[in-house]
Amino acid sequence: MNPLDLLTGLREDLAGAGYTVDGVGELVGDVASAALDREQPLPALRATEGSREPAAVLLRCCTLGRTVTRGELDAALPRTGTAGAVALGLVAAAGEEPGDEVRPLVDLRPYEVDDAAGAASWWLVSDLGELATGQALRSDHVLGVGGASLTLASATVRTPVDRVLDVGTGCGIQALHASRHARRVVATDTSERALDLAAVNAALNGVRLDLRAGSLLEPVAGGERFDLVVSNPPFVITPRRPGVPQYEYRDGGMPGDSLVARLVREVGGVLAPGGVAQLLGNWELRDGEHWSQRLESWLAGTGLDAWVVQREVADPALYAETWIRDGGQKPGPVFDELYAAWLDDFAARGVTGVGFGVVTLRLPARGGAPLRRFEEVLSTLSDPLGGVLAAGLAAHDRLSALDDEALAGTALRVAPDVTDERYHAPGDPDPRVVLLRQGGGLRRAVQADGDLAGLVGACDGELTVGQIAAGLAVLLEEDAAGLRARLLPRVRRLVEDGLLLLP
Repeated sequence: MNPLDLLTGLREDLAGAGYTVDGVGELVGDVASAALDREQPLPALRATEGSREPAAVLLRCCTLGRTVTRGELDAALPRTGTAGAVALGLVAAAGEEPGDEVRPLVDLRPYEVDDAAGAASWWLVSDLGELATGQALRSDHVLGVGGASLTLASATVRTPVDRVLDVGTGCGIQALHASRHARRVVATDTSERALDLAAVNAALNGVRLDLRAGSLLEPVAGGERFDLVVSNPPFVITPRRPGVPQYEYRDGGMPGDSLVARLVREVGGVLAPGGVAQLLGNWELRDGEHWSQRLESWLAGTGLDAWVVQREVADPALYAETWIRDGGQKPGPVFDELYAAWLDDFAARGVTGVGFGVVTLRLPARGGAPLRRFEEVLSTLSDPLGGVLAAGLAAHDRLSALDDEALAGTALRVAPDVTDERYHAPGDPDPRVVLLRQGGGLRRAVQADGDLAGLVGACDGELTVGQIAAGLAVLLEEDAAGLRARLLPRVRRLVEDGLLLLP
């Protein structure tokens, strides 16, 4: 049978079996679902033990990596059958009898998303991970959806566009996301196996992708331009020495953080005017250098707007432990040898830590000084970062068109998630500290003096900034022009940060 017909039948089988995120959650319960998110299979195995329900059979085989019988899989996939799953390379069967064992060759699991582009449900094929095999990963392992993938998906600006480029697509998850708000999606990878699995995932979910082999931006060299570029590149900082495993999905073959630096420097060459590039990355931290300075050096001469949000910081030891474990290596002599190699590599370059975050770049459609924003947000965010970034970029553009006189003539209003916190010393009639705090967005807390707090408190969308400042000047018996000049730059920043909203 034609592979596309098989994949269409498989999609119908998976839906019919209730092999969805909600279906699996109902099947195994909250405790087992949470354990699965932590890559712990035992609660889910116990919850499905002995069950012949289609979703239970598929979970045990396709996610947990256990064998099932041919008869069980035939019943769970009535259109595809074990024969079709074998033809697609999903499983291997020991024989033709109903009681013969079938073992999984890949991971196949449900995935759901609900972001600015709406809700969607997909199934994703990737390589079996440590949860299923209990062994260290192969160097050509193709990763499924991990924490980094979810971070980038949440951070991506979902404005409808014409063309999107996904650099280092892996199993294709970012490309699937982009397909919902783009006319055409080009996805690249150096791994032929990754491209094969991305093609399977696209066909399985009824999505068209233009898949190309090659490193970073090489597959689109020659003048192609994109409205959005997304990339979860192989950014892990790995020692380049014999005996240290290199994994295609995370190691780009370049020393230190130079791969991310190269992508930052070169991605502007494939952006259309006004186009946005968003990528994840690690950057090395050194004593005496603020983390933003390293990224500033990468941006020099690009002419790009840049907004970087640092989300995590790890010391060299924690970083080494994290990525050695990620490869499936258990504690022991080999683990210790790799640990020493990582620490030696960092020490040789004077690295005292590693930052991780989201880099958002934009090719300005107009002239002017490029935007530069570097923020560290280590706390959990309640809102998808993509919406926050989109709103912030839009506010920056609108503010750029407003001189001080125009801003003073604008009626602003306080964002609905902003609260005013006041801290008094015992017995003091006036607060020592006033904080304007966001409940959503990047959860910023801005310290405000009485003048700024008074202005913000009066921003109701009716009075202009200038009118409020004039009223405050009368109340405070201050020079009106001086007060306004002092407040306007701070008002601009509150608008950029989303605490005050333009009409």
